[in-house]
Amino acid sequence: MGETFLLVDDNTLLRASLAKLIGLWRPGCVVAEASNGNEGIQKALQLHPDVILMDIRMPECNGIEATRVIKSQLPATTIIMLTVSDQDEDLFECISSGAHGYLLKNMRPDQLFERLEDALNGESVIDPKMAQRVLQILVTQASQKTKTAGHAELSRREAEVLEALGQGASNKEIADQLFISVGTVKNHMHSILDKLHLKNRTQAANYARIRRFGLP
Repeated sequence: MGETFLLVDDNTLLRASLAKLIGLWRPGCVVAEASNGNEGIQKALQLHPDVILMDIRMPECNGIEATRVIKSQLPATTIIMLTVSDQDEDLFECISSGAHGYLLKNMRPDQLFERLEDALNGESVIDPKMAQRVLQILVTQASQKTKTAGHAELSRREAEVLEALGQGASNKEIADQLFISVGTVKNHMHSILDKLHLKNRTQAANYARIRRFGLP
C-alpha cells in the first residue's frame, strides 16, 4: 500500500488540484482532504497519514494550532506548512509547533514533489529563500551580541547536542544517543544557549533545524 497524504486547506480548488497532482506523481497513494484545522485533526487521528500539507490561516482552527495538536498525538507524522505567508514570524512559530517544513504556494509542482520526496526520506524541508533570510537574522543577532561579549565556538560535543535537539530529541534521548548523562546534556544545553545568545530550547531547536537545510 502506498503512502497516505492529508491536505488541510480551506481553498477547495487548491485541495482538489493538489490531490490530483499528488495522485499522478505517487500512483497508489491515498490522498485525503480537510477544509480547516479541526477537520484536519480529526482526519489525521483517523488516518495516521505519512505527510500532512497544512495551510496556516483557516477558519475555526488555524494550521499552527492544528499542528500542535496533531504532533502531540502523532509524533511520527510529518507536517509541512504550505502557505502564501513569507513572514519570518510565521516560519518560527510553525517550526516551534512541530512542523517539519515550510513551503510557499507559488512553487512549481515538480519542486513540491522534490520536497515531498525529501520529507518522506525523513528530511526537513523549507523554502530556500526564507531559510536563508531567517538564518541571516539569527546570525546577525548573535553577531551583534558577541561584539561586546566576545565570540565562543561550540565544542564538538555541544554541536552534537544541538544537532540532536534540532531533530526533536529529548534530553534523555540525546543522553542515550551520545552515551552521556542527562545532567551532562543539560550542562551542554546551558553552554549552547549562552554561546549562541539564545533564550531557550525552542530557539536553539529552531536555530539547529534551519542550519540543517544545507545553508552556510
